[in-house]
Amino acid sequence: MHMQKRYPGTCNAVKFNKIQDNPMQKITMKLPLVEMDGDEMTRIIWKLIKEILLEPYIDLKTEYYDLGLEHRDKTDDQVTIDAAEATKKLGVAVKCATITPNAQRMEEYNLKQMWKSPNGTLRAILDGTVFRAPIIVDSVKPSVRTWKKPITIARHAYGDIYKNVEHRAEGAGKAELVFTSKNGIETRHTIHDFDGAGIIMGMHNTDKSISSFARSCFTFALNQGQDLWFSTKDTISKKYDHRFKDIFEEIFEAEYKKQFDDAKIEYFYTLIDDAVARIIRSEGGMIWACKNYDGDVMSDMVATAFGSLAMMTSVLVSPDGKYEYEAAHGTVTRHYYKHLQGEETSTNSMATLFAWTGALRKRGEIDGLDDLVAFADKLEAASIRTINEGTMTKDLAALSEAPEKKIMNTENFLREIDRRLHQ
Repeated sequence: MHMQKRYPGTCNAVKFNKIQDNPMQKITMKLPLVEMDGDEMTRIIWKLIKEILLEPYIDLKTEYYDLGLEHRDKTDDQVTIDAAEATKKLGVAVKCATITPNAQRMEEYNLKQMWKSPNGTLRAILDGTVFRAPIIVDSVKPSVRTWKKPITIARHAYGDIYKNVEHRAEGAGKAELVFTSKNGIETRHTIHDFDGAGIIMGMHNTDKSISSFARSCFTFALNQGQDLWFSTKDTISKKYDHRFKDIFEEIFEAEYKKQFDDAKIEYFYTLIDDAVARIIRSEGGMIWACKNYDGDVMSDMVATAFGSLAMMTSVLVSPDGKYEYEAAHGTVTRHYYKHLQGEETSTNSMATLFAWTGALRKRGEIDGLDDLVAFADKLEAASIRTINEGTMTKDLAALSEAPEKKIMNTENFLREIDRRLHQ
């Protein structure tokens, strides 16, 4: 299966009209971004964004890695590892949405094996934490009427229930938690004496992973200039959850307290149920750090309450300050197959566009390129203005309270943003 067949309209297969009378001089970059291409409709959008909104204005420098599923399969997924290592070297990356294959995808793409999630590989190599925040537009009102500012969810993406071990007890018996140290000392705790059938689950985490999570959260909060909240259930989980609380507190006091005081931002710990109540009553504007399962649930809750997963940004931050930006959503398979049939699509491009602007802004901040930072700001403002003025994709039209709505197809929506860049 050839790439041009799978992805018509990408690479050299399609040409777009040149933007005439460009009032902006091209911005010169010092160092490249790591660019990770992806799959399906988001791959199409990726190319459109570059062609329409980036390359006319920036002398775009990227170190390119094709993380499309076919190329991952061809390289035995080495390309994902290479992209992660490049991110460690260059410090800033931008990633298109990618397919995590299941059995159906195995057959569809004739894969050698069911490759791991690229996002999981990147998180593991970078030892990073995922931060997700909504894109706010005036015409799409949050379901929670008090929310006025974005709420960023920081999810600890290691361990807990996602690396659990489960057992089905078919009848009566004794379940024990057993730990054998390297020197052979055995510690046992009774979980439960079953008088009939039941279920058992064991899960774990590591001090190292929790410490990396804490440092990523504190670093990101300082970078954003926002308060950091952290929540567990340490009153019930007096060793497991309490260890999270203790590590956060120890690292904060030893490494970050003065920086937080100087930045006039706060680190705040509370129980997870209290955090939910406080968040619902708040105006937003904070970073909310959660354990793995809590972050999984709460990120979807926040995304839905603010409007749409298609309006959710995502950035992976390592403890040593490496950044990888991407959209929070998937590859938009349904629209992609419509595209392959030659049908018009109206796919929301905002999260993918904001992945690019986030990466370009960070590249500009690190390299001292004020014009690159300003361009990223201007492009985001133009995209939000486009929606607020009533021009949007079909999914947003269903959510927007704008008095007059003009629904655009995928490409024309981006061209409407470009038109406002010139205004």
